Amino acid sequence: MFDVLDQTPGKLGFIDAHGKLVNELPDGVSIDWLQQSYQHMVRIRQLDKKAVALQRTGQMHTYPSCLGQEAIGTGIGMAMQDADVLVPYYRDQATQVLRGVSMQQILQVWGGDERGNLFEGAAVKDFPNCVPIGTQMSHAAGIAAAMKSRGVKQAVVANCGDGATSRGDVYEALNLVGVWQLPMVAVINNNQWAISVPRGLQTATATLAEKALAVGIDSIQIDGNDVVAVFQAVRNALTRARSGKGGTLIEAVSYRLSDHTTADDATRYREASEVSQAWEYDPVKRLQTYLHELGQWTPAQEQSLLAEVKQSIDKAVADYLNTAPQAADDFMAYVFAAMPQPLQAQRERLLARLERDNAAGGNCDDS
Repeated sequence: MFDVLDQTPGKLGFIDAHGKLVNELPDGVSIDWLQQSYQHMVRIRQLDKKAVALQRTGQMHTYPSCLGQEAIGTGIGMAMQDADVLVPYYRDQATQVLRGVSMQQILQVWGGDERGNLFEGAAVKDFPNCVPIGTQMSHAAGIAAAMKSRGVKQAVVANCGDGATSRGDVYEALNLVGVWQLPMVAVINNNQWAISVPRGLQTATATLAEKALAVGIDSIQIDGNDVVAVFQAVRNALTRARSGKGGTLIEAVSYRLSDHTTADDATRYREASEVSQAWEYDPVKRLQTYLHELGQWTPAQEQSLLAEVKQSIDKAVADYLNTAPQAADDFMAYVFAAMPQPLQAQRERLLARLERDNAAGGNCDDS
């Protein structure tokens, strides 16, 4: 089943599943770059593990794990410039952290706290996580249209899962990118499963990258478990986009090693042997192996990294758990720049009800 994860001709890749170099590393990818990428992937994997644990212990709401997707998010984040805009979907934790989103904010968002989306740094221009499937691609096309209209040398990166490519929103957005030659890079995280629907039942096309043919934009299929391949493909696509040459569709082939979310149980529809096989393509392990065999990563460095990561995640968790509760009407505050009257009326009714409940000693009034 995992022939698509193998190093097949036509799919961009540099470091294979065994940690072996199969193509010359591109310009800009040094040992220091590889070490930074590896450290970031380890950080995100540990953060992801902690987030799942928080949900399992009732300290967080439903959470979408990015286990096995670390190379995609890291490669994208390493390729983007500060001036670019990220329109993420819900497995883009690795990219968001590289853009300046704190680990505490990642936890806040999935804890239901809207303040986790108040980004700083390069991410201040970025959009919040998109939970509806595929709708973010339309938003991204709109941002790209604004960039082109203003004549700025910026680009948008919008990500989605393989399941989202079955949605009209995605095709409509890509069609607009093609017709108007918009500076947008669309990255499909092809992790093989759209919740319980396997990739093979989602489309009759041989690859997801070839869907770009229908809309007239460039495309490429890459090894999504190879951080170098992701970086190179996204960097090239961004360069094209910023220079006015239009958009690109990138299919990053990977595998979802986790459940779809913590509300899912993938053992009901996937064989354990399939998941075990997919672990052989682990993006983190392969880069560690490559660096280790070069003599550029030692057990002592690994232990030091894990200690540093644990300390930083423990602090993020403590800060998340100690954050003062948000205002009850906060979830209404970030939808529109200027709150429209119907929403304002709902807000006023909510506040009035809370005031009555508080006056009654906290008893809920269901009238």
